[in-house]
Amino acid sequence: MTDYPAPQIRNLSVVGHASAGKTMLVESMMACAKQIGRLGSIEQGSTVSDFHESEHDHGISVHTTLLAAEWAGAKLNVLDTPGYQDFRSEALSGLRVGDSAVVVVNATQGVSAGTDTVWRAADEYHLPKTLVITGLDKPNTDFEATLDQAKEHFGTNLFPLTIPLDAGPGFHRVLDVMRSEVVSYRDDGSGEFEECAAEGEDAERVKTLHRQLIEYVAESDNALMEKFFEQDGLSEAEMRAGLHRALEAEVFVPVFAVSGLTNVGVARLLDHLAKYESSPADHRLVKGRDPNGSVVEVSLDDRTPVLYVFKTMNEAGVGELSLFRVYAGEVKGGQELFNPARGTTERIGQLYVLNGQKRTSVDSLKAGDLGAAVKLKDTHTGNTLCDPQRPVMLPEVNYPAPNIHGALTCDSPGDEDKFAIGLVTLHQEDPSFHHRVDDEVHQTIVSGQGEVHLKVALERLHRRFGINVTMTAPRIPYRETISAKAASKYRHKKQSGGAGQFAEVWMRIAPGAPGTGIDFRQSLVGTNVDRVFVPSVEKGVRAACDQGVLAGCRIVDVIIDFYDGKMHPVDSKDVAFQIAGNHAFRDAFADARPCLLEPIYEIVVTVPEDCVGDIMGDLSSRRGHILGVEAAGHFQSLRARVPQRELHHYSTRLRSLTASRGTHTETFVAYEKVPHELAPVIIEEAKAARE
Repeated sequence: MTDYPAPQIRNLSVVGHASAGKTMLVESMMACAKQIGRLGSIEQGSTVSDFHESEHDHGISVHTTLLAAEWAGAKLNVLDTPGYQDFRSEALSGLRVGDSAVVVVNATQGVSAGTDTVWRAADEYHLPKTLVITGLDKPNTDFEATLDQAKEHFGTNLFPLTIPLDAGPGFHRVLDVMRSEVVSYRDDGSGEFEECAAEGEDAERVKTLHRQLIEYVAESDNALMEKFFEQDGLSEAEMRAGLHRALEAEVFVPVFAVSGLTNVGVARLLDHLAKYESSPADHRLVKGRDPNGSVVEVSLDDRTPVLYVFKTMNEAGVGELSLFRVYAGEVKGGQELFNPARGTTERIGQLYVLNGQKRTSVDSLKAGDLGAAVKLKDTHTGNTLCDPQRPVMLPEVNYPAPNIHGALTCDSPGDEDKFAIGLVTLHQEDPSFHHRVDDEVHQTIVSGQGEVHLKVALERLHRRFGINVTMTAPRIPYRETISAKAASKYRHKKQSGGAGQFAEVWMRIAPGAPGTGIDFRQSLVGTNVDRVFVPSVEKGVRAACDQGVLAGCRIVDVIIDFYDGKMHPVDSKDVAFQIAGNHAFRDAFADARPCLLEPIYEIVVTVPEDCVGDIMGDLSSRRGHILGVEAAGHFQSLRARVPQRELHHYSTRLRSLTASRGTHTETFVAYEKVPHELAPVIIEEAKAARE
């Protein structure tokens, strides 16, 4: 593939809701550009971008796939991103390194929550957008209705550059607004077409739209606006010359009508992307920070290399690869670059241009381009590599917080080290996958964006490291506390022939303020107990608080006063007062109306308006307390407080209730008392778990 300068490169992030038709759109783009001989099939697992084993197993896009093609004198780097909400972090990574967003909406599905999510993310990255309406070969599709719905969501400046003339089964003709032509496509999936001038009603319609397009272009530039009024319009050359500026300023968002499944309308979309959409030259400057935190500007024209790794992967049949964008300079194989985040030097291995699973070896990659290297030793997703004399770290992707959790057990004794290394590696490759060892519940907890996300991660753990694991619901970190005052006296006495043990502890306890933990005090007077034993009593008390009394849960929010006791001049020692303190506390705790506390999360659920009733009913059945409902764009946002016990697999249930149109976030807020009728159930569960 020819070495293209930055102004002739198009880095295109193809994004949208699940099942919008992104993968087949990209497949058609590759077929038009003769990168593949014929269209593959999602059902058969033969598309160029869905080549990973996990994608074949689950029938959905799981990874962002990089493809490259040449069209109309430009190099197109196409990032096919997953739409399934479990893998939205992949879409965010794709947008992070793109120069424009191709937002795909299916005509039979309409604008969904995932569409809004990626549109907002593209806005945050200041990317101009192209809206592509797909699926127009299906029955009962309505292009105009879908466009109107999109205008309600994203603004009235959405403007169609192609319009379907025969949407539905047999769809093969579009009206081209730019060229005032009717384009008829062949039915063999090749994307080849014939053109003829628009006539009759089509000609009148395109004339009106063409005039409107000229007005949009004139709005983007004062000089063009003056010409527009002086000449009562713009020449075709003037309009085309100003079109790129209008798109960069998002004076309007172009809309294209296509069928990715039959490769209709895709060639016209490629023309537009290659000739008018953003290049790296339109985004010359990016800001990063040096290791001291000072702002550093990286320019496309800088001679020293700067690259950002947006994805790392290790898959069977693919091997180890680091995918990156070059933001400055030129990257060559064998070059040594510095990783400021890790404080290490990396030697760049063989460089590749990717087309799905196919790799093409190249000697170098220049500023603005996307490519891959054999996986780097100590560089991971989100890291920047640069010249050691000019260290800079570019901003990482702000991934969404996890919303599903599981507890893992390694099935093979002796594989614990491999298990730990595997989890660390998965997180380094996919920062939206989290893991931790929870000392409170004594489990390894993994967290992700959804049930399928975790399932795919564990499948990779097995394929790559040969580790079998079992995932169960995480134990809830309940807490124990008291709701009344109590006192106790406990004597520990042990005599077994040699030196004995003796300690007597008198103790008072009272409820503490929420969140204060354990407040241990002593108010000893006189000489009944030597003060040297106070730390021993405290140690015994804290051991009891860690072990729990009711259900083996950590005890919190208790004020403990060690106010008196007795000792023996010979037999009193540290261990005796630890034991006495432990038992004195347990006795007092049992008499102080003990109760269980459970963690409460505030969740924010974003759903279409027609789903609000079902969601509120479901939350109520989960002991949820609705805090409020408010508009969130064209969706409704519900805030509620829900016990953690009721949130296991909630993301799966939410998708079921909303046909995958709903999303939610979870934030821990407080501990609250467990309802009286539920406490015995939890205590029995804890007892069974200990046994």
